[in-house]
Amino acid sequence: MKMMLYAAGAAVCAFPSFAGEIATYSFASETLGRDYAYTVYLPEGYEESGLSYPHMYLLHGSGGNETSWVVDGHAKQILDKAIADGTMPPAVVIMPGSLSWWVDGYNEAAETAFFDDLIPHIEATWRVIPEREGRVVGGLSAGGYGTVNFVLEHPEMFAAGAAMSPAAYVPQPPASSSANRHATYLDAEGNYDPEKWTELNYTAYLDDYLAGDVVVPMYINSGDHDVFDIAYHGAVLYQKLREHQPNDVEYRVIDGDHEWQVWIDTLPEALNYVFSHTVLPRGELPMAASQ
Repeated sequence: MKMMLYAAGAAVCAFPSFAGEIATYSFASETLGRDYAYTVYLPEGYEESGLSYPHMYLLHGSGGNETSWVVDGHAKQILDKAIADGTMPPAVVIMPGSLSWWVDGYNEAAETAFFDDLIPHIEATWRVIPEREGRVVGGLSAGGYGTVNFVLEHPEMFAAGAAMSPAAYVPQPPASSSANRHATYLDAEGNYDPEKWTELNYTAYLDDYLAGDVVVPMYINSGDHDVFDIAYHGAVLYQKLREHQPNDVEYRVIDGDHEWQVWIDTLPEALNYVFSHTVLPRGELPMAASQ
């Protein structure tokens, strides 16, 4: 995979330092009937720049929340370094929280809330580029599963996706997966519903995606010792996409299990990949910054 560099020429002058800010917010979600929490990363100079930025939705895994990527995944430090190194442009990164697996499961309509509530809120609140070419998505484990679903079901929404150790099992999750015990897939009697999994998994959207005209570049990875056999399931997904878009899908297997170290180690490459498919920040720079 080609490493895209952004800190060159005029961009160096426009963005001379890189130390982003992290804050957590919430807003009232009509879909969920409760507050929707998210953490946002703002690049250095956001307040003064007047620019609109490409942006990423970075999804947590099962049992995580809006702080997981920052607390456990060192996201701020990784984002700061990636921007400073020029391997991604200055960008806004949104890390939302969800009680579901990013789907409209038995416990809450997480997918509907994401598209109908969160995205409009973010685009009305922060200076992000509100078109497909300025919007990407990624996530780990259940968040990788959500990423794959979002991309294949809504390809018109995203310029690229990064599915890190995606829990996108076919045909069903292994017995050890938390999906078997998660409220997302538990029916009224508290039993795991395999039909609900099949209904909501990416295979339900794959044929329509493959028959469509919109291609979404995808980065997929896994640890080679992943306890949930995601190295295998990731390869299955990769093969299906490679046959359709051979130049727009990447698959990486690195040493590791289903663990934070894998995601910390590979987030820089994932960021580089997705943001190589977005536009750069745009708008008028303040006079002092442009000199």
